[in-house]
Amino acid sequence: MRSFLFVPADSERKLAKGPASGADGLILDLEDSVATDRKTVARDMALAYLNGADRAGPKLYVRVNALDTGLTLGDLATVMQGKPDGIVFPKCVGQADLDLLSNYLDALEAREDIEAGATRILTIATESAAAILALTAAPARHARLIGHSWGGEDLMADLGALAKGPSPGVYDDTFKMARTVNLMASVAAGVTAYDTVYPDIRNVEGLRAEAHDARRMGYGGKIAIHPDQVAIIHEVFTPTEAEIDWANRVIATFEGNPGAGVLTMDGKMLDKPHLVLARRLVSRKGG
Repeated sequence: MRSFLFVPADSERKLAKGPASGADGLILDLEDSVATDRKTVARDMALAYLNGADRAGPKLYVRVNALDTGLTLGDLATVMQGKPDGIVFPKCVGQADLDLLSNYLDALEAREDIEAGATRILTIATESAAAILALTAAPARHARLIGHSWGGEDLMADLGALAKGPSPGVYDDTFKMARTVNLMASVAAGVTAYDTVYPDIRNVEGLRAEAHDARRMGYGGKIAIHPDQVAIIHEVFTPTEAEIDWANRVIATFEGNPGAGVLTMDGKMLDKPHLVLARRLVSRKGG
């Protein structure tokens, strides 16, 4: 999946508009976009939405509240009744937190007669200094995991930083580190790296530039906070026809020479890393 769109779970209007955005996945948010006194309401609305949604549409994930709030289990106990495709796990601090969430899901899948392991996990994995250091020490892995994303706003608060950088999309070294660690941890875990949200929803070119930076680095997708951002994310993260043509020819060249380690195509050397990249591009064709 190239894109996820955050949708406040306590907003009927935004929930209703979510599928029309074209996002590959919707994140029904119980955390940052929901006021404290509406957390229970948001849980119930998320469940109602899951039960009534066209499941042939975008994948439906729920962002629960972080473990340190004491709300996580209550969130899960409610929304798992609606069989979400996955859970977005904020403020995840390394392997221990990921394993704990999976243990909760094991029990709730059994309770709801959901196939074991069917509920996937996307972490927001860099929202504190402790989380970044945990990922650096040992990339979090799990069979349920589909990806790691990084978060700048909560990290800024944790660090006591006044801003993430001098201008939108231009990051200080600490935030560059978070972005880089998230990417490397995702690759090490064999999952997709998702770039963080771009908060300036009116700055279309800024979003496009940041998305291009992320894709050049190796990111596979990006999270949106407004429906209008989805089309740009898809534009950037969908391989072009020229890229797919190159990839298919690379794959065909290696398949035609199965014993070769180094080949040439269009007068340029090819080796196994080119084949890995080619297969990755083809896997992302059409999202």
